[in-house]
Amino acid sequence: MELLYTDSRIVVCIKPAGVLSTDEPGGMPELLRRMLGEGKDGCVRVVHRLDRPVGGVMVYARSRMADSLLSGQVQRRELEKEYLAVVEGRLPEKAGLLEDWLQRDRRTRTTAAVSRPGPEARPAALRYETLAEETGRSLVRIRLLTGRTHQIRAQFSSRGYPLCGDRKYGAKTGGDIALWSYRIAFTHPQTGERMAFSALPPDGAPWNDFSEQLHRL
Repeated sequence: MELLYTDSRIVVCIKPAGVLSTDEPGGMPELLRRMLGEGKDGCVRVVHRLDRPVGGVMVYARSRMADSLLSGQVQRRELEKEYLAVVEGRLPEKAGLLEDWLQRDRRTRTTAAVSRPGPEARPAALRYETLAEETGRSLVRIRLLTGRTHQIRAQFSSRGYPLCGDRKYGAKTGGDIALWSYRIAFTHPQTGERMAFSALPPDGAPWNDFSEQLHRL
């Protein structure tokens, strides 16, 4: 795990794929407390989440005040989150806005796009841009406008473009889910400075097939 920035209020890091982002045994807060040399009761608070199979850039709060202020930015959509993904197929439009009503099935732990609003359906929106196409797959850059569970996975899958490796949402390809938290931007909870951090996905399939495009970012 790599630390990108830390001070008395926040820590910005790269979450490895396969690690819980929440404060549970073996989760990121526990690992960060160890890396920062704090005891088991050290203050590392969850501000936003990533699905367990997904890696990339995250920010955690190191004080109650920082947690409150950063969480407020999340609620007001002032904490910007951008992702990289490789999807199966070629999207009909090179860039666009995806809007859906998403409904969570707690039994199957999946999210589905539904045709109309309801008591369990919530609005979801994202913008995407296709960066490259290669052998029936597309590298896309995504900016989340809302933060629903499995939102990116469900929105692309519902249109017939599941993320590579995402068998839960209909992918035909195996391997790890090709989704990466590429960039976050937020206002520092103490200094008021606007900060941004980014990191490219690790080496490996299917990212290596788009190395040239990724290193232009």
